[in-house]
Amino acid sequence: MRIGVIGGGAWGTALAQVAAHRGAPVTLWAREPEVVAAINTAQENRLFLAGVPLSASIRATGDLADLADRDALLVVAPAQHVRGVLSQLAPRGQPLVLCAKGIEAGTQLLVGEVARAVQPQSPVAVLSGPTFAHEVAAGLPTAVTLAAADAALGRALSDRLAAPHFRPYASDDVIGAEIGGAVKNVLAIACGVVDGAGLGQNARAALIARGFAEMTRFGLARGARAETLAGLSGLGDLVLTCSSTSSRNFSLGVGLGQGRAAAELLADRRTVAEGAFTAPVLREAALAAAVDMPVTQAVCRLLEGAPVDAVVGALLARPLRQEAP
Repeated sequence: MRIGVIGGGAWGTALAQVAAHRGAPVTLWAREPEVVAAINTAQENRLFLAGVPLSASIRATGDLADLADRDALLVVAPAQHVRGVLSQLAPRGQPLVLCAKGIEAGTQLLVGEVARAVQPQSPVAVLSGPTFAHEVAAGLPTAVTLAAADAALGRALSDRLAAPHFRPYASDDVIGAEIGGAVKNVLAIACGVVDGAGLGQNARAALIARGFAEMTRFGLARGARAETLAGLSGLGDLVLTCSSTSSRNFSLGVGLGQGRAAAELLADRRTVAEGAFTAPVLREAALAAAVDMPVTQAVCRLLEGAPVDAVVGALLARPLRQEAP
């Protein structure tokens, strides 16, 4: 199975490295000419994944037409850009493996729903889980969920992408895999705020648990299965991104917790903190579905400029209730 990768950021490059681990040729499309040039001449993505030597079988391109002969495409463009990129792709029916995590602004569509609308002839799968790109590219042990409604396609993709250090677990719950990845980005911002504001480890642990309850409520309302949300693409990814400054979303939250403005923090980033864009869309989607998501609402208030003390105080002043999802 010949693999193409759409997206030349750190995660797209790391996945290209996984796909090329047996020496199989991989074509990677990147928007930035300097990324294309560096990969093709020096086997390194100096802009987004500096210091990681890449397989010589990875060829970079700035022309989406060069992906036309690929048997499957890993779509690693940021969630808010997936529609635009896929709209430029000639319809050839290749399976699309969606690796971005988010909900589209304006439509409240999951990335898979966007892909099906733009490329209806292409079967869709979702790859999600606790993954930091630099660890995957370095060959450190990683496990992910690979969800596809078509079991045969899921098996074929898993077999193609599996490596000694990279273990895909099959699922047919595409919605669950997507929702876990989207919601955890928002919750990671909240946990970063806890760290930045010096609120302690007890508070972060409580926030992870109550955030997971929010993820579960919203996921079930959108048709996900609870066991998927409790797996790698939900709870697993949540724990990782809520615990490390290697997470862009967590780092954004740390800055917010220190009192810095969201606009300043986001303007200073070469890479995308998806949770900042997902949070307001998630709030709207939760309200439409009558799902209570107080942590998500708090993150939105912080991104809109509300003081940390006021937002945290409002969360702690909520009426006491019985613990339940």
